[in-house]
Amino acid sequence: MIFADDLGNPEGPVLVPDGSWVVAEMHLDRGCLTHISADGKQKRVIAKTGRPNGITIDKNGMLWVVESMNPPSLLKVSLDGKVDVVLTECEGKPFLFPNDLCFGPDGAIYMTDSGYSCAEWITFTPEKKKATAPDGKVFRIDPESRTIKKLDGNILFANGIAFGLDKQLYVTETLTGMIYRYPWQDGKIGKREDFANVLDPEKEGAFRGPDGIAFGKNGNLYAAVVWQGDITVLNPEGHLVQRIPTVGPGPTNVAFGPPGSKKLYVTDQGIGQFEVFDVDTDGLPLFS
Repeated sequence: MIFADDLGNPEGPVLVPDGSWVVAEMHLDRGCLTHISADGKQKRVIAKTGRPNGITIDKNGMLWVVESMNPPSLLKVSLDGKVDVVLTECEGKPFLFPNDLCFGPDGAIYMTDSGYSCAEWITFTPEKKKATAPDGKVFRIDPESRTIKKLDGNILFANGIAFGLDKQLYVTETLTGMIYRYPWQDGKIGKREDFANVLDPEKEGAFRGPDGIAFGKNGNLYAAVVWQGDITVLNPEGHLVQRIPTVGPGPTNVAFGPPGSKKLYVTDQGIGQFEVFDVDTDGLPLFS
């Protein structure tokens, strides 16, 4: 079902405590954070930032947003549109393409950087995207002190990021189809492990791969596979459970609806829509 339409390259859906939603509209003609009412019928622009991407929300209702271009940065944004630039670099090296983020069990923010200049990336053909080798990274950020630490690098387009029911950290690598898992304890991560590959061998395409991810209370991982046109569901062992076909071809990110609804919401950049699907679980509560 289509929950909302007429969105410009939507990404990063986040549920607001009152049941409404905020999504990023990445299209350069819009470049904004958009608030969508709980029934999907009303929209308003919260703030224009340039090209926002991933969003999460903290316990105080503040939005934490990765801005990929204007300049590449981590932002803190209130629902009434006040924008605070939190970070633009790590150890003197500017961000290239901040992509997605989540809160961890320790209250820190974990953020991916795809490893390209976004301005360059959006000019690439699908073939060139697949042929390149970006230095994608994972960062840990203390939201109070605004200090940042690099946790990992050399990921071929680091993208979606989330903590699982097992409190381990999961990160998607878009160019290969891989989802990686990191053992986690007290803000420190262990060696990167292969968890699963979400590419469907029965489908073709010059460029497709995992984007945003979310976990159900059942422990399953739900991955938006952009330009593959589905949400790939994996069990805690990394085995395929099902592929949920999306209405459009370009699902970018996923988020669960209010507790008790057992609904999965999906942003799709291919057709500029926010879709909703019935599933058999609620979402794992997000750390905030």
